[in-house]
Order: sequence, then C-alpha cells, then structure tokens
Amino acid sequence: VQLQASGGGSVQPGGSLRLSCAASGSITVVNDMRWYRQAPGKERELVAGLNSNGRTTYADSVNGRFTISSADAKGTMYLQMNNVQPEDTAVYQCYQNIYSWASGSVGYWGQGTQVTVSS
Repeated sequence: VQLQASGGGSVQPGGSLRLSCAASGSITVVNDMRWYRQAPGKERELVAGLNSNGRTTYADSVNGRFTISSADAKGTMYLQMNNVQPEDTAVYQCYQNIYSWASGSVGYWGQGTQVTVSS
C-alpha cells in the first residue's frame, strides 16, 4: 500500500487550502485516517483523525477551521483547511491504518506536502 499526498502550497492568512491523500494497493478495510504536521524546529503533531466509525478528532489549534473527511472506502481522504494562519505553516503528512488479507493491519505514511501561510 502506498499513500500519495497532494494539495499543499502557499496561501495568504485567512485563505483556504484542501489537502488530499490517495491510497493505492491491496486494501480491505481502512481502520483509521489521520493528518499530522511538523513545523520547523517543532515536534510532529496530530492535526485531525477520522476512525472507521466516522468519529473525528481535532487538535485544539485547528478545531473549527479544519475538517477531515474521506471520499470512499479505499483510502481517499482530505483535509479542508479554512482561515489558515501563519502558525499553520508546516509539512503535512497523511497516515492510514489499513487492513489487508495479505498483511493484516499496518500503518502507512504518505510523503509530506508543504503548506506555507504568509502575506
């Protein structure tokens, strides 16, 4: 299984951006979807999560501004980012815990996509 993240870029404060993450390979069930970010000089932090029951969780810093969602049962996920602020500048990574008959439940990471918020 491979995850491919896209949608990063430069945006002005108050603007919006949508990140996407597509999964490919042998997928039976997607158990858990998450977006993480890491800013320069800081530790990686969990931004948003979506489990197989549809429950979402958000970091306090993005709650009410960001929305995690999935498009299908094959690992396509999004992060809608509204009213972005300079402190949202970071490399964003997607993560999915995926069950397949061949491998069981395994965590997979996508490559990072840079989000830069500046005026």
